[in-house]
Amino acid sequence: MALKMYQKSENPPLSTNTNVIGIAAGKGGVGKSSVTVNLALALKRMGFTVGVMDTDIYGPSIRKMLPENRLPSQKGQVIVPALCEGIRMISMAYFRQENEAAVVRAPIANGVITQFIKQVEWGSPDYLLIDFPPGTGDIQLTLCQQANLSGALMVTTPQEVAVMDVRKAMHMFHQVKTPILGIVENMSYYYHQKTDEKLYIFGKGGGERLALESGVPYLGGIPLDPTLCRSGDLGQSLFSQDPENRTPVVQAFMSIAGRLVQQVSALKSAAQDGLSNFELKWKEMT
Repeated sequence: MALKMYQKSENPPLSTNTNVIGIAAGKGGVGKSSVTVNLALALKRMGFTVGVMDTDIYGPSIRKMLPENRLPSQKGQVIVPALCEGIRMISMAYFRQENEAAVVRAPIANGVITQFIKQVEWGSPDYLLIDFPPGTGDIQLTLCQQANLSGALMVTTPQEVAVMDVRKAMHMFHQVKTPILGIVENMSYYYHQKTDEKLYIFGKGGGERLALESGVPYLGGIPLDPTLCRSGDLGQSLFSQDPENRTPVVQAFMSIAGRLVQQVSALKSAAQDGLSNFELKWKEMT
């Protein structure tokens, strides 16, 4: 399917009731896409409607992990997203061959991102998760400026080299006034079933230390689990394999999703309280 560029959108903007969450890290290789996919599935299991926007123009991988039941389509200037396990999804992977590189300069890449934001018929999902590409450049700034983010979720691994790049990404979000909802540590530990022991293969506590030093909530750690890798490679849902939430990795995603929902709710409540206090003071002044 070819992605056509248009100057003007016919599509209404996302509903103001949709919580738009950026999932970022500042670097590649920490599992942002895997976290995005499985958080989307966890939120869906909790009863929410969910959309996923894969904004990695040069190396999209979410389509592999979350294969579609229905391909995207175009109605005039409006793109109807793919449907994957009941989740609406858009990705550059739908608009080029699987082994074909996206050789485009930054202005074209930004145009694609703008189209994903403004010309996709998202409807009114409860949550739209945006899988940010690595780095803190043009595409990331376009997303922060145009996507009306409710907040950002930072993904790291325990190593200091990963934490260091996440700090830079957090600085970018602070600069553009986007609240950070929490930190997730991926590949946090390996759970050894025979000994009932957690083995910290890549070090311990990097995500928690970053949360403490930055004053951001630590939402939890995701174990290094072969079933997580295998499900992504095969495009099979972890959650369909564990309908009763018994495995540590599914429990971890469900716990993090629950804490994310709490953080979003708290942020909304704080914003409403601030508005109410402002209106009350304004009335007193007038």
